[in-house]
Formats: sequence, C-alpha cells, structure tokens
Amino acid sequence: MTRAVPVVDLFSGPGGLAEGFSAFLGSDGGHRFRVALSIERDAAAHRTLRLRAFLRKFGTRFPSEYYEFLNGTTDGEPDWATLYPEHWAAACDETRRLVLGEPPASDFLRKKMADIRAEHGGWTVLLGGPPCQSYSVVGRSRNAGNACYEPDQDPRQSLYEEYVRVLRQLRPAVAVMENVKGMLSAKLAGQPIFPEVMRKLQRGSPSHGYRLFALASRSGARSWDEGAEPKDFLVHTEDHGVPQTRHRVFVVCIRRDIARLLPEELLPRLERRSEAVSLHDIIGAMPRLRSRLSRGDSPDSWQAAVRRACELVEANQRVMSRDEERRFRQALALARATADGVAPPHGEASGGIVPPSDCPSDLRTWLLDENIRTLPNNEARAHIPEDLARYLYAAAFGHAFRRSPKTFHFPEALVPAHKNWNTGKFDDRFRVQLPDRPCTTVTSHLSKDGHYFIHPDPGQVRSLTVREAARLQTFPDNYFLHGNRTEQYVQVGNAVPPFLAWQIARLVWAVLDHHDRVGTRPRRPVPVLPPPEPVQEELQLPLVAMGAT
Repeated sequence: MTRAVPVVDLFSGPGGLAEGFSAFLGSDGGHRFRVALSIERDAAAHRTLRLRAFLRKFGTRFPSEYYEFLNGTTDGEPDWATLYPEHWAAACDETRRLVLGEPPASDFLRKKMADIRAEHGGWTVLLGGPPCQSYSVVGRSRNAGNACYEPDQDPRQSLYEEYVRVLRQLRPAVAVMENVKGMLSAKLAGQPIFPEVMRKLQRGSPSHGYRLFALASRSGARSWDEGAEPKDFLVHTEDHGVPQTRHRVFVVCIRRDIARLLPEELLPRLERRSEAVSLHDIIGAMPRLRSRLSRGDSPDSWQAAVRRACELVEANQRVMSRDEERRFRQALALARATADGVAPPHGEASGGIVPPSDCPSDLRTWLLDENIRTLPNNEARAHIPEDLARYLYAAAFGHAFRRSPKTFHFPEALVPAHKNWNTGKFDDRFRVQLPDRPCTTVTSHLSKDGHYFIHPDPGQVRSLTVREAARLQTFPDNYFLHGNRTEQYVQVGNAVPPFLAWQIARLVWAVLDHHDRVGTRPRRPVPVLPPPEPVQEELQLPLVAMGAT
C-alpha cells in the first residue's frame, strides 16, 4: 500500500492529533496518512487549522513566504489565496468551521462521509476528541458551584455521540478517540459514562463492529473484550517522550475484520521510555525574555519593579537550612543581575532555537526547523508588580527546595487579597515549573493568568509564553497559532501532543499495512522508518539562568 490513507478529524482544535498522523512518513519519504477533512467550531483554532492544512499541500518543503512571515521580514501574514490559490482552496475545502451536533454540520457530514466511503471504502481512519469541559475534574468542580447548572442537561455530555455517529457512517478501518481523565469517572443520569461510550464504539460498524484497544494497559488486558479496566485506557504522556505529566484517555478502535488477523506483536501498544523529558530539555535554551508590566511598562520600569521584588522577598525570607539558603540567595542574585544589567526583550527575540543536548534526538528533530530564526508566538505577557514578587519568590523557592511552594509557604507580605487563600482549596495558586522534571499538565487555564505556570528562571520573572507551552505540548516550532494570545493559550492547552499522535500513527500504520498485505490484496510490505533512538543522558539541574544569551 503506497497511497496515503484518508483521515477524518473531528473536534480538531488546532490540529494536534491530525498533525501527528499527517507527519508520519514511510521509508520512501512518502506520507502514509492524508487529512481529508477536519472539523472545528472555534474561529481562532479553525484559522490555525486551515493554515496548517495549506502548508501540508507543499509536502515537507513549506513556501519561502511562510518563513519570511515567521522570521518577521514581511509586514504581516501574506495573502495565501492570492499567492497560491489552488493550495489555499484545497485547504479551505479540507478544514470546515462547523458545530458538531447542529443540523448544518450533520447534513454536511452525512453527504461527505458517503462521498469518502464511495471513493475509499472502509480504508480510512477517524480521529477526534469530543469537548471535555463537562467531564474534566476541574470543570465538574467549577460547575458544582453553579446552582443553575444541570449536568444531565449539558449538551457537551453527549457530544461523543456525534463521534459515534460519524464512526457508523464512515466505518473506518481504525478510529482513535481521545478525552480527559475525568471521562472515566463522569456520570450521566447517575450512570457512568465511560462504559456506555465503549458499548457504542464497539457497535460502530453495522457489519463488523470494533475491538477497543488500550495503548498503555497496566492490568495486562489489552482490549475491552479481554476485560481491560477503564483506567487501562489512560495514557501518561511523560512515559512516552512528552515533557509533560498529561494523563489522557485514548481508545483505539480497530474494525473486527481487521483485528481478527492481527498477530500479538501488532496489537497497538505504546512503548514506555526509560527516561522522562524535562522542562529544561525543551525550553532551557530558548531566548531569555522579561515579563511586562500591566501598566506603564518599559525596560527601566520593569527593572525597577524587579529590584523592589528582590528587596521584598529578601526581607521576608523564611527559615531554611544553610544549603537551601545558599540556593535561595543564588536565585535572587540572578534576578538582581537582570534588574541591574541590560533588560531582556519581552518578545521577538532571535536565536535560542536548538534545545539543550539532553533533549532526545527524535524529539529534537520533531521540533526543529532550520529555516526559523525567530520562534513564533513567543511573547511574554504582562503582570502586576505584586505578582512579580510572588513569581520571584516561587522561582527562588523552587531552586532552594526543589519543589513549588504551597500557599502556606508564602510570607505574609506576599499574600494576595484572595478570600480563598487560606482555605486549602488553592494550595498551588502560584506554581513554579521545575526545570529538571516534566511540566505539569498544560491546560487552557494558561489563558487566564499564568500563575500555575511560572518560569523557573528567577531572572525572567514571568509565566510561560505560548511558544514555550506549545513546545511542551510538542508542537513543531514552525506551527503558527492564530488568534490573540488568550486564544492561542486555549488552543495549546486543549490540544493532543502531536509527537504522541505521531507515535500512535506509527502503530495504526503497522495495523493497516499488515491487513493490506495479509487481509486483502497480498503484496510486498512497505517498510516504515523506526524513530531514532532517544539520547539517554543523565538529567541535571544547573543553577543558572535558563535561556539563550
């Protein structure tokens, strides 16, 4: 089989899941999957999705005008429809802004799925992650405080049925569904949702049905048929080369006529890596940036605010051991050096593209693009001066104690006027990300204030940028995100890590390639390039400022 397998991607977001599949290449350099259709309702995410679909029309060599745009040598984004009308028209046809569950989307999909089946039969792949706000633990906690909220009436609870409806219309060879961990414990009308979702997925093809496989089972059972437990379908991304403790549900549905011919070694399973990828491995060499002040910002005013923050933190230093105090003061010294020297830029910094040497080679290759000189979407947000002091304290505490401070660790002089500060409900209200560990789960909450994602370098005194979050989500550096900064954070936080999706695509391809040779029309197998072996080196925590100088 040499033709690319068509992919339909629902609830696409900015396209993380489809990116992993579309980027998977065979040994001949050819793409093994082709995105035939992506559906997304959000306007900003749809613009991101459409641009990426346009770029894919050029294969692995994007147009020079795109790099001029990313590197800031042009005045804004080019008019792609004028420059490349055929490519742009194809991208617009591929990416549709529709609301799944509403009649226009249902009518469109019914006809589109019939057309795809008429052309390709069942030789297709379905992807998608139905919206998860009503399933997530955070979302349920937030909704519980709303007296008017009726969970059984929330239409998002049943959006998975739109995925199932398309599954039955398309009857693909393989389908991959992703969702939040909270789906495993969510209930509808008092009954657990997950078993019902699995029952409907099993019956997705009227003629054959599907076997439902877990990618990282811990019980030993590989499929729902074999008695796999709900928690077996939970994938810990930090075990698979993603520099982030993101735990998500993945269900791989393989049509039974294909699954029955699979040997044990081809049942989809993600291999666990021996070493986790740390935050420093990914963003440690990125350009150093300063935060901005929400009012009256300038390099001088920012440096003055940092000096005041240093004085406040030093005057309210907690009791600690000699070694802890030494590390704490070293961190403050880094902040003072930044405040007294040349202030870093707050955005549009060139250089700092290549990750540190500890970054595994396959992930490094995945992220880098040699044509980029300035990382896109990499501008620091603004903070109030009081938060600069709290960020500085959190970063210094992280260097001293190798953990993020809880609310009770903050000295009284740094405590904000939050009524819930001492309730224990928000102990991680200000959380620094530690350089020698994977980042905590990158979520759309980054769009709010950044307090949960404080950069570990005390000399930068800021939260993570969109590009830093995108790297931790393993978006390639040439993946431009449309929308304002808030919309960009939301897109990144809601996405599937593309590097993980690429690993899943490799497993799906092995299934399809085997069936193509054994199950339908025997032919010589098309070899697939294995991923490069990751570099295994000891992780270190240097007590120096992160970022390129």
